Amino acid sequence: MKYYIIAGEPSGDLHASNLMKALKQKDTHAEFRFWGGDLMSEQGGTLIKHYRDLAYMGFLEVVLHLKTILGNMAFCKKDVVSWNPDMLILVDYPGFNLRIAEYAHKKGIKTVYYISPKVWAWKKGRVKTIKKVVDKMLVIFPFEKSFYQKYGLQVEYVGNPLLDAIKDEEHLSKESFYKQFGLSQKPIIALLPGSRKQEVSRILSVMLQVVPLFKEYQFVIAGVPSLGEEFYNKYLSDESVSVIFNETHQIVHHADAALVTSGTATLETALLETPQVVCYAGGYVSYQIARRVITVKYISLVNLIMDKPVVTELIQNNLNVSKLSHELDLILNNKNYRQQQLDNYSRLRKVLGGNGASAKAAEAITKMLKRS
Repeated sequence: MKYYIIAGEPSGDLHASNLMKALKQKDTHAEFRFWGGDLMSEQGGTLIKHYRDLAYMGFLEVVLHLKTILGNMAFCKKDVVSWNPDMLILVDYPGFNLRIAEYAHKKGIKTVYYISPKVWAWKKGRVKTIKKVVDKMLVIFPFEKSFYQKYGLQVEYVGNPLLDAIKDEEHLSKESFYKQFGLSQKPIIALLPGSRKQEVSRILSVMLQVVPLFKEYQFVIAGVPSLGEEFYNKYLSDESVSVIFNETHQIVHHADAALVTSGTATLETALLETPQVVCYAGGYVSYQIARRVITVKYISLVNLIMDKPVVTELIQNNLNVSKLSHELDLILNNKNYRQQQLDNYSRLRKVLGGNGASAKAAEAITKMLKRS
C-alpha cells in the first residue's frame, strides 16, 4: 500500500517515524512519501519537504510568511493527488493539514488523522471540518476520545506514542554521558527552550538569567539541529552553560531538574521523571489573540491530562527571573514539593495506559484499508 504522511514539526517526525516502522511490520509492501524530517527518512521512502522549512510560530509569524505557506500548500495538494496514495496520514500540524484533508476528501482519498489538532483547546469550529474530511481520528490522550465522540466522529484511542519512544531508549550511564559531551561533574539543569527560532529567542534569554543564581549546577541546552550552533552561541556567555544537539532525552534523563517550554516536551520530561517548570512567552500580538480564544485551564500537557496543576506554569509576564528561580529552587531543594511532582508523574503514566501506540495506530490504519 502507498502511504502519504505529513508531519510539520520535530515531535511529528518522531511519532510518524515510529508509525512508519509499525506499518512496515503490518504491510511488507508499504511505500512512503512524506513531509517530515530525518527520523522519518531513516524509515525509507521519499522526503518531499523537511519540517524546518515549514515551522512558523504564532499568528503574526504566519501572516508574515503567508506567501511561502500558501505555496507549500498548493504544491502539496498537487503532489498528493499525483501520487494517489491508498491512505493519507496527517500528523498534528492542523493549519496546514486540515486544508490538505479538505482537498484530498474532494479527490476521494481516504484520510486518517494521527496526533489530533488541539481543537479541545481552541478553534473548536475545526471539529466540523474534521468530521467532513477525515475518515478516522487516532488520538493519543484519553480525554480526546470522549471529546470527539461527543461530536459524532469516528475515533479510536491508541495510547500515547511517547511511552513507546521512551521505553525503547537506551540511556548512557551518567559517567559516560558526562564524558562523551565534555561536561563538568556538577549536576545538570536541563533547558528546553523549544524548537522554533521565535520561541527560543524569547524564552532562552529568560531561562539563562537564572544561571548565576545556581552556581553549584551546570546548565545544558537541548539544541535543535535545524537552528544551528551559531544561533545558540549568541546567547551563551557563561562557561557553565553547554548546548548539546539531538540528545534531548539523554539530557533530561540525567538532569536534576528542567525548565521546559510548553508543548510535547512537558510530557516527555514527566515520562522521564525529571521535575520541571513549564515556560511560555509569545509575541505580544500572538499572545493577546491566544488568551482570548484558548479555552483550556492549562498550557502544559501534564496538567491537561491530569486536570490539575501538577507542574508550575510561568506564562508571559510571569516568566521572569524572580519566579523562575523561585520555582526551580523548590523542585531542587524542597523534598516534599519535589516528591509530590514525581508522585503525580506516576499517576500520569497510569492514566495514559500501556505501551504500543504506534502498533495500535498501524493496526487501525491497515484494518481501514482492508475494509475499503
